Order: sequence, then structure tokens, then C-alpha cells
Amino acid sequence: GLRPAPGETVALSVEVYGGALLHTWLDRDLGLAGRIALLGEQDVELRRWRSEGPVARISSLAIHLHRGVNTEGLKLDAQRHLVPLLGTCDGAPADWRTWLAEQLGDVEPDRIVGWDLCLHDVQGAERVGSSGELLASARLDNLASCHATLHALLAVDTPQAATLGIALYDHEEVGSRTARGAESAFLPGVLRRIALRWTDGASNSTPASADEREEAFERALARSRALSVDMAHAVHPAWPERHEPDHRPRLGGGPVLKVHASQAYATEACGRAWFEAACRRADVPLQHFVSRNDLRCGSTVGPLTAALLAVPTADVGNPMLSMHSAREMCAASDHEPMVRALTEFLRLP
Repeated sequence: GLRPAPGETVALSVEVYGGALLHTWLDRDLGLAGRIALLGEQDVELRRWRSEGPVARISSLAIHLHRGVNTEGLKLDAQRHLVPLLGTCDGAPADWRTWLAEQLGDVEPDRIVGWDLCLHDVQGAERVGSSGELLASARLDNLASCHATLHALLAVDTPQAATLGIALYDHEEVGSRTARGAESAFLPGVLRRIALRWTDGASNSTPASADEREEAFERALARSRALSVDMAHAVHPAWPERHEPDHRPRLGGGPVLKVHASQAYATEACGRAWFEAACRRADVPLQHFVSRNDLRCGSTVGPLTAALLAVPTADVGNPMLSMHSAREMCAASDHEPMVRALTEFLRLP
């Protein structure tokens, strides 16, 4: 919703999602996007919406009012300092639902009963670097992996004895314990229904027994494997000391296998072997990431999926810089090898 702000301005009331690099959201042109719930005659309609252009901006404090910022560092309080201005009191809307209704164009304000909206940088993806070898964009973590896994699945055009699938989750950055997250019952439920349908249709003459139906899902899992595909940390040229000395993935060096003894990553021997075999078959180089012992490690949905399904799993991803920034960066050349490696992983017997 809206709230008055000092200086005769109107601000959006917002909440930080996930572990963002807060300073990277300053002085960017921000749009709004998401879904809006509309009350119908008999049901609720969910409508996707994105603003035509930038509607808000979070301004940094002028150096004249914060002389020590470049030497003492910038410390941001999410409640006080991340205030997206929507406009001045003369031009900004007086009522949030009325403004949303105007943006949709064909609904009355009282029909709007809910919304899931996020601010986003409106700048599009760009090739950067002396030869355009780098890709800068918002949300590379983890839309780049979603794109790669989808293309890998579509590339497997030969008949398969096994069922192949990908799961693209919401809410990984806030713990995944939601109705649409990786710790939900969604994936086990879908896989269970697939296993039962296959069991019921396996024989045209004799229906599956109760015991066969009961054990179908567990038997299928016992023959399964999984990959958690998230982005990985490339060695930072300005902070190389933050990386484990013997494991420094580089931009343009190909996919990264992520290992953590305390299971922040789900990689273990079997999962690692399958992905390395896939990389060899695809002629794709493989890099490795291990966090320093004195730095806290990030995590992925890999351990959650491995725990729910009890299947061998590995955590992999392409190297990148500026992870969790409003605008991230990776090597454009790493994407196609990852697609090839994932395709071969899906083709492995």
C-alpha cells in the first residue's frame, strides 16, 4: 500500500524478500510486477500484471549529507532507508486499490481483494565486456538455471525408459517452506501419482494388486536420481581471499559442482558421479566449488529435495558474480555447455 513520506512525497510500503544486497537497489528505475486477485461473481480471478515502465525509485543520500560513506561504508536499515518513492503528493495516487484498478483498466477498485507484487529493475539484460562475453541481468539467480533445465528437457527427443521432469520452485530464497516451495508436498505428490498411474497401466489384463500400488512410488524412487541446479560463485577479482584457495571457479570455465561436508549442498558420491559422467559424455569441462571453512556457506533446494525423496542428488550451477544483487553477471559462454551437460544427465541410463 501507500504511505506518506517526508518532503511531501508518497512512498510504497514494502518488505525485503530474501537475502538481498540492499545497496544495489538504490538509484534504480523500478517497475512493479506480479499477480492481482480479483473478486468475481462466483470465484476469485488471478491476473498477471506488469507496469508499463518504472513507477518507483529508492534514492541514495547525497554525499554532502553523509561525508563518510565512502570510507566508513554504507549501512542500510531496511525499514528506514529502503523507501521506494511513488511520486509527490500532487501527482501520486491517493488510494492504492484505485491506482491498481486504473493500471488494469477494466476493473472496479472494490474487486481487487489481494496482490502479490514485487519491485524490479526495468533495465533489460545486456551483453557487456570488450567482446560482449559477459551477460548482465536481473534474476540470473536462478532464472538462468530454469532456462537451462527446460531446454535440456526439450532436447531429450529419444524414447526414455524413465520418466523425466523438472521442478521450478518459488520461494527458495526464503527457505522453501511454503505451499509452492521445495519443502512442500507438491513434488512427492506429483511423482506418486505418476508412479501409480504407470503401475495401473502396466498390465492390460491383470489389475495391480494393493501391495504393488502401495510400493510403486518407493520402488520408483529407489531407481531415481536428481540434480539441484542453482547458480554458483565465481572467484571475485577484487576479493579472491573470500574463496577456498584450491577451488576457484572462473567465469567462462563451465558448470560448477558444489560440495559441502555438512550438506548445505546435497552433492554426494553417486550424484557427483552421474553428473561428472554426463559432463564427460557432453565434452563439457567441470569446475568445483568448496566454501572456506571460516565462511558460512549458502544453500539450495538440493538438501530439501534429497531429504523428501531420499534419492542420490548433486548440486550444480554456472559461475556468476554479484549474486543476490539487483543486477547480476555471468559469462554468456557458460550457458550452452550447461544445457549440454543437463541433457546428457537426462539421457543417462
